[in-house]
Formats: sequence, C-alpha cells, structure tokens
Amino acid sequence: MPRVKAKTAEKSTETTEKSPHTIMPRLLIVDDEADIRDSLSRHFRFLDYDVETAANGVEALEIMRKRRFQVVISDIMMPKMDGIDLLRQVRSNYPMTHVVMITGYVTMENILSCMRHGADTCVFKPIEDITELETAVSQASAMIDNWRSKLKQLTGMSS
Repeated sequence: MPRVKAKTAEKSTETTEKSPHTIMPRLLIVDDEADIRDSLSRHFRFLDYDVETAANGVEALEIMRKRRFQVVISDIMMPKMDGIDLLRQVRSNYPMTHVVMITGYVTMENILSCMRHGADTCVFKPIEDITELETAVSQASAMIDNWRSKLKQLTGMSS
C-alpha cells in the first residue's frame, strides 16, 4: 500500500497555474520502493509535469546522462547508490538541477548531509500531505523560470 497520500483529489491551482512563458520542469523521481515511486509519478503527471523514474542512484545517473532534468526527487536510503551519494553526483555533474530529498529514516546525520551537499529541502516519509513536496517542486520551478527570464533579458540586450 502506498505511503503517499494526496490531501485532495483535485488539481492544485497553486502549482499548475503558470504564466504563458513557464515551462513545467522535467522531474526524475528516484526511490527503491516501487509503490512510492509510482504514486509520486502519477501525482506529478496529474499536475502536468514530465516525469521519469529510477529505482536507485545508479539508474538515475544513467537516465540523467541521456536527458536533462530540472528537478530530482530522491529517497535517501536505497541500494547500489544511496540518495546522499546521488545528491553529491548531481551537484557535481548537473549543478543547475534542483534536488529534493525524501526519507523515512529521519536522522540528524541525514538532514545535515542533505544541507551540506546542497539539497533544496528534505521531506519526511510517510508523506501524508503531499503539499510540502509540491511546494518544493514549485519553488524550484519558479527559480528556474527566474533564471530563464534573466537569460532572456541578457540575450535581448546583446541584440
């Protein structure tokens, strides 16, 4: 049984109403628990995000070599490569990608590691109310839009 529950079955207008210039970010959801991975994937697809999934950090990096993602949502405790190692790799190789960590193993060490290695935030499992995760993804999207706008202004100035 999935441990991710949406508070409401309706689309949240707060996260889907975007300006005409906004591009919904591409999300990569990384979790070794298939039910959580699938629930999150369905939820964010329902909100019109382009979503791919991976079962661990190694698989995630393979996918990221082929396609660019604006936001990665990753569990911390996974086989082959844990989420902290994935976070380090993403920060090193894809510095513009935002990373939101999720974990059921809430420890001071995990949270400090997320902070030290540049995660946007960490959401605790079980995710009873998905609003916190939606907000983190929405904030990452807004930051990306802001930088795109600045780059567009800059390229317009040089013309």
